[in-house]
Amino acid sequence: MANSPHGGVLKDLVARDEPISAQLKEEAFTLPYLVLTERQLCDLELITNGGFSPLEGFLNEADYTSVVDNLRLANGVLFPIPVTLDVSRADIERFSIVPGSRVALLDPRDEETLAIITVEDIYTPDKVKEAIQVFGADDPAHPSVAYLRNRVKDVYIGGKVQAIKAPTHFDYVALRYTPTELRALFKKLSWRKVVAFQTRNPMHRAHRELTVRAARQRQANVLIHPVVGLTKPGDVDHYTRVRVYEAIMQKYPNGMGQLALLPLAMRMAGPREAVWHAIIRKNYGATHFIVGRDHAGPGKNSQGKDFYGPYDAQDLVIKYHDELNIEMVPFQQMTYLPSTDEYQPVDEVPKGVQTLDISGTELRKRLRTGAPIPDWFSYDAVVKVLRESYPPRNKQGFVLFLTGLHNSGKDAIAKALQVTLHQQGGRSVSLLLGETVRQELSSELGFSPDDRHEHVHRIAFVSSELSRSGAAVIAAPTAPQERSRQLARDTIIHNGASGGNFFLIHVATPQEYCEKTDRHGIYAQARRGEIKGFAGVDEQYENPESADLTVDVTKQSISEIVHSIVLLLETNGLL
Repeated sequence: MANSPHGGVLKDLVARDEPISAQLKEEAFTLPYLVLTERQLCDLELITNGGFSPLEGFLNEADYTSVVDNLRLANGVLFPIPVTLDVSRADIERFSIVPGSRVALLDPRDEETLAIITVEDIYTPDKVKEAIQVFGADDPAHPSVAYLRNRVKDVYIGGKVQAIKAPTHFDYVALRYTPTELRALFKKLSWRKVVAFQTRNPMHRAHRELTVRAARQRQANVLIHPVVGLTKPGDVDHYTRVRVYEAIMQKYPNGMGQLALLPLAMRMAGPREAVWHAIIRKNYGATHFIVGRDHAGPGKNSQGKDFYGPYDAQDLVIKYHDELNIEMVPFQQMTYLPSTDEYQPVDEVPKGVQTLDISGTELRKRLRTGAPIPDWFSYDAVVKVLRESYPPRNKQGFVLFLTGLHNSGKDAIAKALQVTLHQQGGRSVSLLLGETVRQELSSELGFSPDDRHEHVHRIAFVSSELSRSGAAVIAAPTAPQERSRQLARDTIIHNGASGGNFFLIHVATPQEYCEKTDRHGIYAQARRGEIKGFAGVDEQYENPESADLTVDVTKQSISEIVHSIVLLLETNGLL
């Protein structure tokens, strides 16, 4: 028997509103609209299919404040992560959105109307407090803090939604179960106890052994429930991972396991996220949930220490055990025993018995170099999928992102780099000069900070698509804002798959020299007020906080700078 939903009732809004969906769709054409972000799209799907039960919309201010401060909705129900709809002030003003307004929510991929929100309130969050309370620190080394700083808009809209339709997916459709569908499947199969396994990484033999062991100990079945929404930047793309999961499911005992995909946008919030994941799996019908060491942890903070302790997540799930009503299964670290050709929990291995392990770092190194991956660690079918998607480093795409003032020499460096990389061979080489690309990609944009930010975003998107296909990309916009450069890095790492190799090069030529050698008089025009929004004159150029390489044409020749960039690529195994 499937577990009862969190809050007692599964909030399947798509089913609830299906009788009036046609009416809602007609109404939506008359309403102001918001095009959702990728994260908001994931959140809306789980609100409307019941995965986030008891939520029926995006948090209003009272719920938001209570969740941030106390891990509870305003009515006292446990809910640890603020699920919010962030909107720009410009959109609020443009559409005259006020409490009581009805606003259509559009899919960013095709602008299909998915739902209508009735606005309860509009409020300005304290983002620093949100970062500290939810993620443990206001540290941009945390991907969700960086997202909060750079991507989340000024204000939040709270309110309940009415569902018009679920988002349409074209990939792995047969594996995308809603909570209602998965519960029906469990009932059909007579699965009374279900152990859910959360993952955002490829699975190998140790994961299979862990989940089989957990199921057998509890006389239960296994739900492999990987996240296919937003995960940590730099993670293996979900297409590759799902092919891996499909391959490894063939290794489970017949009838033991079920693979289903979860369209969740992870926050990497460690302990809070573990409680959130438990609630979600409870809503999908699971009775048990595996919580690992440093569950949903983002890695190291700015001081080089882990954001969360190894067992903080398990401790918080245990704390709320009675309210969660789902049994936690502690993740047991598994190790391979060559003498018996089996995996055992580390703490059950007799002293002196030989064990073998391969770390994630070592696995990535072997994939990068083409070194063998032993069959005791993973399955041939899994390794084959990973090698197809992640070729050796010298076959992967990359992006060299040059930023600097006008006439700093970045365009000359970029052109010289293009020639040098063509000479190297082995990859196509694409050159995206800021002003040249502007004419093709952003001709309708001006030079306001927001327009410049959007221009850089477009360059980053094109760069990620090219690098994903194995190209070497040289992008050279001015990109005067730190937030734009961070967005470019995130876009390329997130979208570039194996080509998500990003290098920020600051061409730090002094402005005095840039102006002195400006043959076209662009700086002079800007100083006379004939050009507005000019970096270095009436707009500040923010020096990069974390450039991979800093160069200066007053101290190095173009040839020397190009050579230093080539050495950077060689050091990273890309040439």
